[in-house]
Amino acid sequence: MSDTATTDSPVGTRIARANSERAGALIGYLPVGFPTIDQSVDAAVALVENGVDVLELGLPYSDPVMDGPVIQRATQTALENGFRLRDAFTAVEAIRSRVDAPILLMTYWNPVVQYGVDRFADDLVSAGGAGLITPDLTVDSGAEWLATSDRTRLDRVFLAAPTSTDARLEVVTQSSRGFVYVVSTMGVTGARTDVDVSARTLVDRLRAAGSTSACVGIGISTGDQVAEVLAYADGAIVGSALVRALNDDGVSGVARVAAGLAAGTAR
Repeated sequence: MSDTATTDSPVGTRIARANSERAGALIGYLPVGFPTIDQSVDAAVALVENGVDVLELGLPYSDPVMDGPVIQRATQTALENGFRLRDAFTAVEAIRSRVDAPILLMTYWNPVVQYGVDRFADDLVSAGGAGLITPDLTVDSGAEWLATSDRTRLDRVFLAAPTSTDARLEVVTQSSRGFVYVVSTMGVTGARTDVDVSARTLVDRLRAAGSTSACVGIGISTGDQVAEVLAYADGAIVGSALVRALNDDGVSGVARVAAGLAAGTAR
């Protein structure tokens, strides 16, 4: 099942709709449990109420090697405040009871294995979640997740990097459901002034590999950058700018920043 199959993918369907009605989709990232579980739920709801199409909720992890400093600090705060993995399912259920937006959990693979892959998937389905983004899991080593996500029909988002070969991009496209996560710059996440030009090249290569749902993350922090990315990609993913706003100005701050980013999705 490739990222092109949107009929049974809540995320793919939402992204396709955003591309038909506007310039494309806005995907917003926040860590679950930051600064508290209740506030992270309120913040996620505020994102959707201010124009975010798809929610990406990060699971706090003790060794977040692929995250930038803003997100690392936030996840550390969540862990210090007592976050437990089961809280993620509680949060997903609470958010889904208030807004109708698909929710992906972004997680390193180890916590899923420790929890139990099937159990994790079943609990995510029960909570109303749409699927997983797995930054450190490759398709080659993801047989168990591929089987479990097929059984549960959860979306599965794999990453594509500028260093990926054409053959690898084809495999990632065919194996992803929902979208392919385009890593626009090498290294850790974090808002940057300019979105790397390598993102555009990588999206072109994914198109050649058959992708119709490529979303660009890492480095987007303004409405203008969202518009720039949506000129060639299907979705723009924003994380650090939203986490910083939540840290600095609370839920009202994150709502304001989300609205500014969503302005970039207008045609």
